[in-house]
Amino acid sequence: MIACLRLLSALCLAALLAACASSPSSSLGELPRTPDASIEQLLEQATASKSPDKTALLRLSAADLAYRQGNAGKSAQILQLVPLEQLKPGQQVFASTLAAELAMTRNQPKAALTALSHPSLQRLGELPVEQQVRTGTVHARALEADGQTLAAARERIFIAPLLSGDAASKNHESIWALIASLPTEQLQPASTDDLGGWLSLALAVKSAGTLEQQQAAIDNWRAQNPKHPAAIQLPLPLTKLKELASQPLNKIALLLPQDGPLASVAKALREGFMAAHYQAQQAGQKPPSIQFYDSSRLTSLDDFYRKAQADGVQLVIGPLEKPLVKQLSARPQLPITTLALNYSEGEQGPAQLFQFGLAAEDEAREVSRRARADGLHRAAAMVPKGEWGDRVLKAFRQDWEANGGTVIGIERIDQPVALAQQIADLFQLRQSEGRAKSLQSTVGTQIAAQPARRQDIEFIFLAGTPQQAQQIKPTLNFQYAGDVPVYATSHVYSASGDQNQYNDMNGIRFCETPWLLDANDPLRKQVTAQWPQAGSSLGRLYAMGVDAYRLAPRLGQLKALPDSRIEGQSGSLAMTPSQRIQRQLPWAQFVSGQVQRLPDTPR
Repeated sequence: MIACLRLLSALCLAALLAACASSPSSSLGELPRTPDASIEQLLEQATASKSPDKTALLRLSAADLAYRQGNAGKSAQILQLVPLEQLKPGQQVFASTLAAELAMTRNQPKAALTALSHPSLQRLGELPVEQQVRTGTVHARALEADGQTLAAARERIFIAPLLSGDAASKNHESIWALIASLPTEQLQPASTDDLGGWLSLALAVKSAGTLEQQQAAIDNWRAQNPKHPAAIQLPLPLTKLKELASQPLNKIALLLPQDGPLASVAKALREGFMAAHYQAQQAGQKPPSIQFYDSSRLTSLDDFYRKAQADGVQLVIGPLEKPLVKQLSARPQLPITTLALNYSEGEQGPAQLFQFGLAAEDEAREVSRRARADGLHRAAAMVPKGEWGDRVLKAFRQDWEANGGTVIGIERIDQPVALAQQIADLFQLRQSEGRAKSLQSTVGTQIAAQPARRQDIEFIFLAGTPQQAQQIKPTLNFQYAGDVPVYATSHVYSASGDQNQYNDMNGIRFCETPWLLDANDPLRKQVTAQWPQAGSSLGRLYAMGVDAYRLAPRLGQLKALPDSRIEGQSGSLAMTPSQRIQRQLPWAQFVSGQVQRLPDTPR
């Protein structure tokens, strides 16, 4: 009986090993397969095995099974028991790939790339196709997460011929998403291989302005590259572009208040919008007709949409009032595609709703991006007390910390008389003075000591009015912190041309709309000749009106090509997944009473 049990046990072990091993052993070593056993059974057999090779193979199999079952923690624990350097090359590739996959579950792309740099990966091409695909896929994911977009695309192009069915389609779309997200300067094809073809396609699409021009660019590219994978199967977003191009925009509703507290804002938006419309007419284009509706007299949004539909409207621009935008965002769907000129509180609205505005949060994120591009890491923040200041600080802090920066001090500004004390607190000047007094009392003689500020603050993020900035910069100088750079939102710039005011803000860097930084723009010249106030801080609203007009026919394009941008008058415009238009802005600096534009940095 005991002999029978031993025989049965031996047969089970043989079957188990056969289930979790690939074809007969070679110089590369056997690779684990999906076993017919549980993790616990595999580990028990590994412990009982007298062969180090079989023990390692069973544990690799158990670790892989735990990962496939979604238990990354257990998988990592088991993998640590496998001596990587004692494995054969194929098994080393398998273990390194699994280690990379586990690193990605922890959102650690650099650790994944380190795992995939093992020398055994040089023999990946000798392994079965399934392993090549698995390793290539995690490599592409890690490169993408690490910001190496072009390298990630190259990896996906490499594994594309090994794939079929749904996996091939998903990889195909991923290649396009990666290539389309590259900045134009990286889309210069250096070869005629598949990668060169993808790059030239993206360059052709991005270089074209209107939907019709993009359509022609795609058709020309396909004619020149008939055997390229993207010509054989056009990526989904480009298929959508073809559909959009066949649906011209003929009539727009402009829904703005003519009375009430927002009437003057609406007037500037309307004048900017119509200026862009007339410019399009002068350029020989056939722009859509514009129908005006007064949102200050609205009694029901449903009634408005019914009337707009009856009038043949294809797109609504507006409303401006936040309560109305909030109502629209709460609806499951809208009868007409709508570009609201404000933002709701929630993230995602109905599919037909797009949102655009001069959000201070965009500028806070822009400060984060610029300071990061300038090589800075440690920030202090000065924002106004209250809800607006809290929102701007939150946007800056989220973006800054998500990209590895730290915020090491915050002051909320309110009363001008408190500024000196707040800046002294921020830079810990009082502590320095206290140390000097303590030393003086200890030695019993007068000591000439200049207060020393903390040195770990690399720059100050400032969101404030011109009047606040006028007080803050001289106070920083007085408090021995005049050499600390100040990066500000556009709110510090009055666009008044007051040289005395600018002198008080000398050295402050700030982001601003292209409209206010480029007085030679032809459309701005035309508009300011008719409405001089468009050259003042009110000009930001004129710029927004211009951009609302230019966005109108391109909303579908931005949605279909999420990484494309429109260079507008209120900023460089892109669309978020929640269909909000986000702005990136150019930069300027106050220098000797003048506004001096700064060179752009890579985005």
